[in-house]
Amino acid sequence: MTRPTFLHHAVLLSLALLVSACANGGGARTAADTSTLVSADSAAVPAVPVQPDTDAMAVMPAPVENDADPTVPTPYAAPQPYDPWEKFNRRAYAFNVVVDRTVAKPLAKAYAKVVPEPARNGVTNFFNNLGQPVTIVNALLQGKGKVAAQSVGRFTLNTTVGIGGIFDPATRVHIPNRREDFGQTLGVWGWKRSRYLELPLFGPSTVRDIFGIAGDATLSPLRFVEEDKTRIFLQGLKLVDLRMRLLPLDDMLVGATDEYALVRDSWLQRRDYKISGGGDAKIEDGEQPLPDYLREDNNDPSARPRMMPIIPGR
Repeated sequence: MTRPTFLHHAVLLSLALLVSACANGGGARTAADTSTLVSADSAAVPAVPVQPDTDAMAVMPAPVENDADPTVPTPYAAPQPYDPWEKFNRRAYAFNVVVDRTVAKPLAKAYAKVVPEPARNGVTNFFNNLGQPVTIVNALLQGKGKVAAQSVGRFTLNTTVGIGGIFDPATRVHIPNRREDFGQTLGVWGWKRSRYLELPLFGPSTVRDIFGIAGDATLSPLRFVEEDKTRIFLQGLKLVDLRMRLLPLDDMLVGATDEYALVRDSWLQRRDYKISGGGDAKIEDGEQPLPDYLREDNNDPSARPRMMPIIPGR
């Protein structure tokens, strides 16, 4: 074999350098081409701007515009009860409930079961007619001349044609049956806010209405019955008749979370309505209208709230 010559080594070195140069050039072009491609791709695809996470906002309800009907009156807002003697009143209420369940309610149910309806209606009409003199005087004291005149007409017609008030011809000729008392009169005169007081055996009242009861007692026709047995019998019959008419209200207390508060608030709302003028009150601009359940039906024979002798229980 022939030894490699100097020329042979020179040729091999030249080839090696050429191969190395080609390799370096190709790599540079590849990197440059890759950079160019990345830049082109970046230019072709627009960048997406980063925004806050709106997922939580998407599940939130959109704000609702105030589209309430402007013709709908503002709901009646009952005054807050003035009951600083609540602890005593609750004990008195509990006592009244016991008496009602054991005595008054059974008597009222027996009375409704034994006495025929026409006779019961006659008893109710009789005692309602006896209350007209109280209404007449208090209507005059409150400046309600029309109410006083209507009550005079009712009393006269029912006492004569209605045979002592047993029948009610005044209702047939559409004479309203209004009820006014001295407690209302004191309220109209300015004593509007008074402490709530639960009376044992007599139920809801206020300090103002205690004075009202005392004032009305002087006008009650039963006061002029001289024979004790007759007077006591009539007073007892009046209470039984009254409790009998309150029997339908017992269902209102079923399921109540606080019976005492329900009775107190209902009674105070009713009294506030009566003192404010009842059905004759004119609602001025800006005043809140009263709900229908507080308005008085002139032909409704139900008892006056202040006359409830015993609170109906379950």
